Amino acid sequence: MNILVIGSGGREHALGWKLRQSKQCGKLFFAPGNGGTASIGKNVSLNADRVDTKTVDAIDYFCRHNDVGLVVVGPEDPLAGGLVDRLEQMQSRHGGDKVPRVVFGPVQAAARLEGDKAFAKKLMRAASIPTAEARIFTDAQAALAYVKNRETPVVVKAAGLAKGKGVIVCDDSDQAEAAVRTIMIDRAFGDAGDTIVVEERLIGQELSVLALVDGRNIFVLDPAQDHKQLGEGDTGPNTGGMGAYCPTPLISDKLMGQIQREILVPMVDTLRREGIIYRGVLYAGLMLTAGGPKVLEFNCRFGDPETQALMMRLKGDLVQIMLATMQGRLDEVDLSWNRRCCCCVVMASGGYPGSYEKGKPITGIDEANGLDGVQVFHAGTALKNDQVVTAGGRVLNVCALGSDLADAQERANAACEHIRFDGAYFRRDIGYRVMKVKQ
Repeated sequence: MNILVIGSGGREHALGWKLRQSKQCGKLFFAPGNGGTASIGKNVSLNADRVDTKTVDAIDYFCRHNDVGLVVVGPEDPLAGGLVDRLEQMQSRHGGDKVPRVVFGPVQAAARLEGDKAFAKKLMRAASIPTAEARIFTDAQAALAYVKNRETPVVVKAAGLAKGKGVIVCDDSDQAEAAVRTIMIDRAFGDAGDTIVVEERLIGQELSVLALVDGRNIFVLDPAQDHKQLGEGDTGPNTGGMGAYCPTPLISDKLMGQIQREILVPMVDTLRREGIIYRGVLYAGLMLTAGGPKVLEFNCRFGDPETQALMMRLKGDLVQIMLATMQGRLDEVDLSWNRRCCCCVVMASGGYPGSYEKGKPITGIDEANGLDGVQVFHAGTALKNDQVVTAGGRVLNVCALGSDLADAQERANAACEHIRFDGAYFRRDIGYRVMKVKQ
């Protein structure tokens, strides 16, 4: 089966790396891919981040003329833009295609769960899913008046998609007012800030629970913990993610059962009542509060960089898993996990998440990949005259397996030391929250 992976980040490289291991994987294509995906497949230019008629026609044409049987949509933007729906419609239009095609990912109506935080908050209320108390605003002055009179800390969120950066955690009313102005008046995140969600600031450990959903069956993956803040000790601005580890000891089997029973199942059932059949990955960003787990956000795709750690540990055929998910056959699939822990460290460009320079030559990746249990996934890279160079804010995802988290962290950090590019920055404390608790 020929496969097309849509996206250009570390998540897509990791998914392609795992798909490549399947005996069912024929030719592997990435649109547009990056400097690392070119080594395991072929990068093609299809402008897949834009969901318009021209793009959908180009992807459909490519799939039909390259016998693509599986399309994996990685990023949130094309999912929210309805790429899955459009490709399925094109497939129906060309019913006589030689190769039947499966598109992995939720339809647009389901992806709204991530693309519209206000919509998601309303659904959570309707389903009685535990989440932070919140108010939704479309008027900046009303929002400013509300946060000015709040006596407790809040979190201000752009309701639309903002590449993981549209969430501002505030300590006091002055910071909250500044956050509202940044999002709604200064338009820091563009149209994503037309509507904002202001919610109570929850206290506790934050973690990620991803589940495969085939419309009726839910298979929960091993839980992971992401580190969003730029600086060590979880300081500085929010980013798309500076690292993750998996599994996390924060969740017991009993607690996981509660999360599935009180959060995942109710959301899938609520969507069904809305006429939306969910198929794909359902990602719950949770806070473990003193009152139990509460939902911070829902995403409708594999997390980044959680996916990189998950793929390092996943045992089984990812092609079969994805096909079963979209065909309602998850109960037929055997998923198991490597017992070792994985730590994923993001190497970022200097200046990220603000402005940064591109085109910096990168060396040492092969040396890092040669270390025991280490795999480097490319995120923001490109090839220039056969040289790998930086092309984004989050440049590389350095993953390492270890006997425990401390061992995995040490191996990942050691691998990062082998890699060089001008302005490189990475956190050395990924996983410190639970390691600190354990100590």
